[in-house]
Amino acid sequence: MKQRGFRLDGLLLTPENHPSEPIYFLEAHSYKDDNFYNQLAAEIILYLTQYQPRNEEWYAIVIYDAKSSEGNFPGYLNFLLPHLRRFYLDELSKTSETSLSVGVMRLIVENKSQEKTGEFARQLMSQARQELTDATLEEKVLEFIKAVVIDKFSSLSVEEIETMLNLDSLKKSKVYQEAKEEGSLETKLKTIPRLIRLGLTAEQIAESLDLDVETVRENTQ
Repeated sequence: MKQRGFRLDGLLLTPENHPSEPIYFLEAHSYKDDNFYNQLAAEIILYLTQYQPRNEEWYAIVIYDAKSSEGNFPGYLNFLLPHLRRFYLDELSKTSETSLSVGVMRLIVENKSQEKTGEFARQLMSQARQELTDATLEEKVLEFIKAVVIDKFSSLSVEEIETMLNLDSLKKSKVYQEAKEEGSLETKLKTIPRLIRLGLTAEQIAESLDLDVETVRENTQ
């Protein structure tokens, strides 16, 4: 048999010291193809057998533009079902689901005005600060939300995007100003988690407090 070549749309790996966390195989699909799940299963198995990762679990995330784009799922691939998560972008705006993950996906696919998009993005950022207890994850989610808005309104400057998301107001906040005015390292380190919760990235905090990024990341809790 000739060796077949496969390509995944996305692959989210974990650090080697976190084998208990899952691997995510990502695929986006926008047309009906009854061979799609065969191809997906082959890609995943090829990757697992070739690289033999230490991770104990994995998931396949398939994002369709519409439910009508999904082809038949063959019964002999039922072993894939416990690992399969399917999302249909045309149905997200109809759902009453208020989870942060669904909200972020809605932000990606919905085409709303600049004002409404900014309002929704601010709601998601507030939700992320309230729900996410891991400072590093929170920072990544906030940065991703900001990146989505930047992509949607590419003609706007970074400063205009930050104004839309109220990020500029954070730099004028009492917490931010107190940290900047107080020169002691101890005060700066104590302020880092509060600034993280307000939505600043590690890079922004490091620059503002005159610290290196690694020091900021080590003091995010």
